[in-house]
Formats: sequence, structure tokens, C-alpha cells
Amino acid sequence: MTGEKNRIVVAMSGGVDSSVAAALLLDQGYDVIGITMKTYAFDEVGGNTGNETSCCGLDAFNDARMVAVKLGIPHYVVDFTSEFEEHVVRNFVGEYFRGTTPNPCVICNREIKWGALARKAASLGASRIATGHYARIVRSGSGRYAIARARDLNKDQSYALWTLSQENLAGTLFPLGDLTKPEVRAIAARFGLKTAEKEESFEICFVADNDYRRFLRERAETAGKPSSPGTILRDGRPVGSHDGYVNYTIGQRSGIGAHGERVYVTEINAGDNTIVIGRNDDLLRTELTAGSVNTVGVSSLPSGFRVQAKVRYKDEPTPATVEPLPDGRCRVIFDAPKRAITPGQSVVLYDGELLAAGGIIEEVLPRRIGTAGEEKIKG
Repeated sequence: MTGEKNRIVVAMSGGVDSSVAAALLLDQGYDVIGITMKTYAFDEVGGNTGNETSCCGLDAFNDARMVAVKLGIPHYVVDFTSEFEEHVVRNFVGEYFRGTTPNPCVICNREIKWGALARKAASLGASRIATGHYARIVRSGSGRYAIARARDLNKDQSYALWTLSQENLAGTLFPLGDLTKPEVRAIAARFGLKTAEKEESFEICFVADNDYRRFLRERAETAGKPSSPGTILRDGRPVGSHDGYVNYTIGQRSGIGAHGERVYVTEINAGDNTIVIGRNDDLLRTELTAGSVNTVGVSSLPSGFRVQAKVRYKDEPTPATVEPLPDGRCRVIFDAPKRAITPGQSVVLYDGELLAAGGIIEEVLPRRIGTAGEEKIKG
């Protein structure tokens, strides 16, 4: 393969997955360019300054460059810090202060990888971009692009890709979609890549110490709006105090005091600075509404559409029915109650192995399942 139409930019994070993606595409004859994205300033995010070993840290830049040298491909570090701050970090902070729990990877995929990076790739004459995501791109009989779950379901990353458009998918390759993680490491070893045995990074990339509360506290103080203490409620009655609602997520047990039994955060109310606690049964919900809906494997969501739905990355897909709403939102009704459905997270809808659509969870309907299985409507 020669010529610009076979030029591909690979997003190289410095990990084994993106390293192998670049190696496989090079081996297939593509004209490969590696790009590592600088997405934040180390001295501004805190928590790990002077020891930047996390994803997107200085060690990652060096590892990506060494892999590129080994493969004999061009490699560039591109500064996307302003775009990342605007679209990802500010959204992350803002959603927590609205009382929701965001997923920054979903926003980063849409705005940075398939936004800023795709534009940079086009400026370099590349026809497509590739990443180390574990997912597959397939086409229907009508020619529509869809995302299918990876062969290695334990590593499947399709959940975070629901925002991608048809144009995005037409210009993307996922070389690892049919591989397992052990196979990827074996390929890296065969190519002699430095990253073959590199450990994975699971933290939020711009919160290197994995202490998002510290990050939010420092950002809030800088913005002049620190999170203030408030009231913990149970069954409508005050039962304690909290140190700021942004420090809590749905399903959390820590930081809420002792109450004579195991209890969890069941609701977060930014408007009156309260959090609600309850038993595990109080976390069970049967319905949600979602906004910012994007259809991927289907052109539209029909009424009564049967799907398998996930409400977080590590969630198991479970049967549900989707009802489209007039304003472009949708309602998802689960066959069986789901635990700790969290506003701000993504609900992703699968039709078999295909990602049909996704959206941001906006509201969890005020229903819970009692211990005897009956539905109780909360007043």
C-alpha cells in the first residue's frame, strides 16, 4: 500500500494496546504516523507532579516514542490541552457540581480523539485514524456503520464509544477488535516492543493519584465556589451531615457515618445540598430517561425496541425496552431492577452484539423495589 489514502494516524498512548495497533497496521502495509496527545498540564492537575507515570504522563510519551522508533514510523506529540480543558475537564467539574457523575472518557472520545485528533490527522493527509480500543466496526446490508462488541468481552470498550457518528466510524480502524489481551501482549513481544509487559492504567488520566475529590476541591477553590457541608437525609429526616455533595456518588458507603446497618448514598440533590441514604434495596430502579441520544447501529429508535442495556462500564447488559420521547430523549425500562443507576453516566443499548445507541442518564424515576418484590412509589 502506498499513497496518502492509505496513511493512518494511530493514537499512541504509550501502552501496549495502541503500540500493537500501530505495529499491526504497519505490518499490513499502511503508511503509519503515531501521535501522542498531550491533554493536560502536569503542574495544574496536581496529585502526581514529579512522577508522571500515568496514562498521558511523561513516561507514556517516552514509551510511545520508543515504540515508534522501533517500528520506524514518524511520531509526534500534539498539544490538545486547551481543547481537553474546555470540553473534558470543565464538563467533569461542572457535572459533579450539578450533582451528577460524569464519564470523561465518553466526552474525550467525542471531542478529542474523534474531534481534535481527527482534524490533525486530516491535516497530515491521513484518511483514517486508529486506536487501541477493544471493539469492532461492522457494516450492515444497507451500508450503515455499526460498532460491535470486542471478541474479548472482558476487555470490550464499546460502552465508551456510543457518541461516534457515521462519519467518525467511516474514518476509523480498531485493529484489536478480534484479539484477546494475551494475544496482544504476545504480538507486542514478537515485534520486540518495550510496552509488551507494561501494566494497564485504570485511573482518570488527568487525576493521576485517582483522588477525584482532591481534584474537585482544588478546582472549586480556584473557581471560588468550594463545596460546603450539608445534610444527610433518610426517609425525609435529617440523620447526619456530609462534607459536600460533590464528594459522593450513587451507591457509595464511605463518608456517611454509622447508622446501625449497612447504608448507601441513594440520591444526590445539588439544589439543596443534601444527600439521601438508604438500604441496598433503595438503590434498585426500573426506569431511567436519557438525553443526548446518539443512534449508532440503527437509524432511529422504534417504540418498544428490545435491547440489552448497560448503565456503567463494568455493568452486565440486561434486557430492557426503549421508548423514544418526542424531544430526542428516550426512556429505558428494565425487565428486572438495576442497582445504582447514576445520572451523568451513560446508558448504552445493544441489539445483540451491536451497539444500537447510547445517551446520558438524566433522571432515574423515583421508584424502588421493596424487599418483597413489590414496587413502592416514593413520596
